[in-house]
Amino acid sequence: MTRTAKAELTRDAILATGEELIRAKGFTGVGLQEILATCGVPKGSFYHYFPSKEAFGVAVLERYVERYLAAVEALLADGGTAHERIRRLAEAWAGQAGEASAERCLVVKLSAEVSGYSEPLRETLDDGVRRLVALLAVTVAAGHADGSIPERRPAADLAASLYQLWLGAALVDRLRRDGEAFRSALLTTDILLS
Repeated sequence: MTRTAKAELTRDAILATGEELIRAKGFTGVGLQEILATCGVPKGSFYHYFPSKEAFGVAVLERYVERYLAAVEALLADGGTAHERIRRLAEAWAGQAGEASAERCLVVKLSAEVSGYSEPLRETLDDGVRRLVALLAVTVAAGHADGSIPERRPAADLAASLYQLWLGAALVDRLRRDGEAFRSALLTTDILLS
């Protein structure tokens, strides 16, 4: 194995470990020592890849966003009308497993925590949200074209409303833990798409 390949594996291991720790404890709840101990790398290795914990957090989020958007693209490309594809995404979001679920979503986990704490982390989250809404807007526009979604609202506006609805449901569900917010959001999704 080349030095470059080994370095990439080490960096990926630090990011993967960090992502799981952040998912469990939040960004501020995870210390650098815990990350290093969990991945078994020395402090110098961490700073070789990331100049700061904040830069590490940005890298974790960028890596996560790419995987998340790929999962969303796969769900939205999986046959049927645009209406059916968006509904499948909403159901995946409301589910408790899978890469596209709210339960695994770092945007849900970190938005309130880091938006006032770190501008680079906020910008990275915002970029991910904008890209997701853009994917939804393309699918809504396809629904306008295939007739499965009425053209009452511009595609970008409806896509933003759907995402905000789902994000709100995910946040409320973190408080209530009874699934009711997701059930309500799915009903509202059906109304918005019909």
